[in-house]
Amino acid sequence: MDLVQLEMFKAVAEHGSISAAAQQIHRVPSNLTTRIKQLEQDLGVDLFIREKSRLRLSPAGWNFLEYTRRILDLVQEARCSVAGDDPQGTFALGSLESTAAVRIPALLAAYNQRYPKVDLDLSTGPSGTMLEGVLSGRLVAAFVDGPVLHPSLEGMPVFEEEMMLIAPLNHAPVRRARDVNGASIYAFRANCSYRHHFERWFVQDQSVPGKIHEMESYHGMLACVSAGAGLAMLPRSMLDNMPGCSTVSAWPMAEKFRYLQTWLVWRRGTVSRSLGMFIELLETLEPANRSRLD
Repeated sequence: MDLVQLEMFKAVAEHGSISAAAQQIHRVPSNLTTRIKQLEQDLGVDLFIREKSRLRLSPAGWNFLEYTRRILDLVQEARCSVAGDDPQGTFALGSLESTAAVRIPALLAAYNQRYPKVDLDLSTGPSGTMLEGVLSGRLVAAFVDGPVLHPSLEGMPVFEEEMMLIAPLNHAPVRRARDVNGASIYAFRANCSYRHHFERWFVQDQSVPGKIHEMESYHGMLACVSAGAGLAMLPRSMLDNMPGCSTVSAWPMAEKFRYLQTWLVWRRGTVSRSLGMFIELLETLEPANRSRLD
């Protein structure tokens, strides 16, 4: 067993195919196939369940993948340590769209300026997608809706968002879900924690939304609501920074549903130097930027 084999195994495990993994790590597929089989022979177990052209991790494979990630992360950290004090290498960060748009631009700029050797790779999406990325090892850390209670994750609260209900301009005041029972709503995909929060707001008031239209951006939601086509829920920090925010009516959610925490999460026990410096910089944010969390 060697590091090259571990890197190959990790790539195949994360892509689910030899060809995709080979393309990512710039190897020929036959070489990966041979090295993976040698690794399995060395360990005495099948790491993959082979189904036609696709590979699925076996139970032993899932267990071994966790150790593989730890080993490779430690090797990378050791390389960075002996190469100098500054962190370096790729830092894959995930974030909710609203957090990326209004909360962290200055933080990312400061981090890039302070640690130019780090290749900061930002991706955005719903909390569910970001959590899957962290758990799979695709992301080093991610900003998600919290609190997050998962045995493989740890994290910290960083922002508090005030959630707003938006409706067409001049809409009658909305104080509870029954005021808009059966109304069409605009939200992200089903794995979005904000969408679940919005749906729970209806349920707790013994109401139901009408048709749920899935959107890919807050700007799309705002445009549809402004056109009179339904309702949406989004953070005040996002709404206040969007062109066209004055074209809709907006009300804070009921107190029980008014505030949501945004957390930064990462895999337990895997704080690399790049992530450690990012957390340290994040903790220096002005209290005003941290909302009511301080």
